[in-house]
Amino acid sequence: MEELIRKLLREIGEDPERNGLLRTPERVKESMAFLTSGYREDIEKVLEGAIFDEEYDEMVISKDISLYSLCEHHLLPFFGKCHVAYIPKGKIIGLSKIPRVVQVYSRRLQVQERLTNQIAKTLMDHLKPYGVAVTIEAIHLCMAMRGVRKRDALIITSSMLGAFRTDSKTRLEYLNLIRSGDRHRW
Repeated sequence: MEELIRKLLREIGEDPERNGLLRTPERVKESMAFLTSGYREDIEKVLEGAIFDEEYDEMVISKDISLYSLCEHHLLPFFGKCHVAYIPKGKIIGLSKIPRVVQVYSRRLQVQERLTNQIAKTLMDHLKPYGVAVTIEAIHLCMAMRGVRKRDALIITSSMLGAFRTDSKTRLEYLNLIRSGDRHRW
């Protein structure tokens, strides 16, 4: 990969032997390994030992989970926040595992729509709850820095499964709860 980065630097008109760029290939390699580390994580291992029997059947929400990913079309970052809710049916998940699921899938080359669905489907498959809802709000640098150059365009995607899809009251409750007490807007 380091040789590819040196070639890229030459292709854009830079000198990879210039003092400021000497370690750039190594840094980019390390950066890409970190930013794509989700490919090397097994979701089964992440969730192992974190699902518990519990008779609780009210909505559980993990709100404002920081999210950073790379757009698979331009290899530019998109970032924002993710909200995840589920209604348990005899099984709950350790609360720290919800952000971990978000992190595993966001550290892959992504499109926001797929990322939203992957998070929701994973929780639905492993918890077998009454329903799962996932909403992602993100700014895409491929839109802000290039292309249409709309730096404030917020992209919102959602995946509603089970009760969140079939019961409008449940969906509305979720949407109201993730909007309440917004700490920051972009």
